[in-house]
Amino acid sequence: MKVAVIGGGAAGLMAAYTAAEGGAQVTLFEKNEKCGKKIYITGKGRCNVTNDCGAQEYLTHVVRGSKFLTGAVYSFPPRSLMDFLESGGLKLKTERGNRVFPASDKASDVTKCLENYCRNAGVDICFNSEILNLSILNSTMRGIITQNGELLFDRVIVCTGGKSYPSTGSTGDGYRFAEQAGHSIVPPVPSLCGVNLSGDYFRGMQGLSLRNVALKVYVGGKLASELFGEMQFTHFGASGPLILTASALINRERTENVRLVLDFKPALDDEQLDRRLLRDFEGDKNKDLSNCLKALLPASLIEPLLARCGIAAWKKVNSVTKAERAALLTNIKNFDMLFLSLRGFEEAVITSGGVALKEINPKTMESKLASGLYFCGEVLDCDAFTGGFNLQIAFSTGYAAGRAAAKA
Repeated sequence: MKVAVIGGGAAGLMAAYTAAEGGAQVTLFEKNEKCGKKIYITGKGRCNVTNDCGAQEYLTHVVRGSKFLTGAVYSFPPRSLMDFLESGGLKLKTERGNRVFPASDKASDVTKCLENYCRNAGVDICFNSEILNLSILNSTMRGIITQNGELLFDRVIVCTGGKSYPSTGSTGDGYRFAEQAGHSIVPPVPSLCGVNLSGDYFRGMQGLSLRNVALKVYVGGKLASELFGEMQFTHFGASGPLILTASALINRERTENVRLVLDFKPALDDEQLDRRLLRDFEGDKNKDLSNCLKALLPASLIEPLLARCGIAAWKKVNSVTKAERAALLTNIKNFDMLFLSLRGFEEAVITSGGVALKEINPKTMESKLASGLYFCGEVLDCDAFTGGFNLQIAFSTGYAAGRAAAKA
């Protein structure tokens, strides 16, 4: 059984090893000069390989495709992946939020471990080998066209990733291969990325990091989710864990249907916050309002907030009206961030969209339209939140595809 694996990322390396272990003669084609280029930059160079949780809990963190992924994740859950990597000599550690990293904090060690598995299993890895086209010759033979001509294989596994971080080689090649085989593609969009905000109020807050804040995500006027955690204001708008999570929920929505509303003080309800304001005002009657608020809010937030309320920063506390205090309270608890758009694929951690799941066998990752053709990893229309969940999709689907291709 001759199996070609296109793409040497997390999904491709896992698929290649699993197929080779199953007895197949495997050739892995990587368009770059090395494998795992995207792995090298994940987790800020540390690589959050998975999340140490059970399969059932894991699936609750999948945004799209959880039903499709159920079989693959239960067959190769996070704990199986961790055992696999540690058996290969990669020591792991678990941090806040059950995020799993290599103990060395080096993403390159993850790639080395996976490559060692592949080479020891007899996988032939071809670098600088870009696949130009894919052809289905007949029911038993597939051709892949390279710069040096056409090569024939019994099975082909496509693991080319999505479109995020195109500098790593993820340029959407897999979508073209899928379409050549008759598949439909759910339009790819950026996910787990920052957001552009309208206006210029956020420029004065550039660099401001907020902890323990709440973000309400509205879609079509309805509350879609309420998130709690950390975020930062940037030169373009906002980023950070809260924003990345929100992006996964809104990336397929029309801009005008989305509202992102920030609560700077979620631990205080409206009544408690009003009492706090009154108490601070009573103690600082003769101060400028901007100075009085420094005990409650970060300094760089105060002037943009007061501007949103229509209150002068230099206004004396003793002259603040009841209506102005109400406006201040409203904006502290419901600060509309004026969503404009998502950042692009160049900054997106992952791609949302891809090969339509209804056309793929969820147990084997094999195409329902072209037998012997498999898709796994980010090229599929499934994605998850941050925390190691997306790399686990790559590993679980790669495992399923490799095992099935070898048995076929």
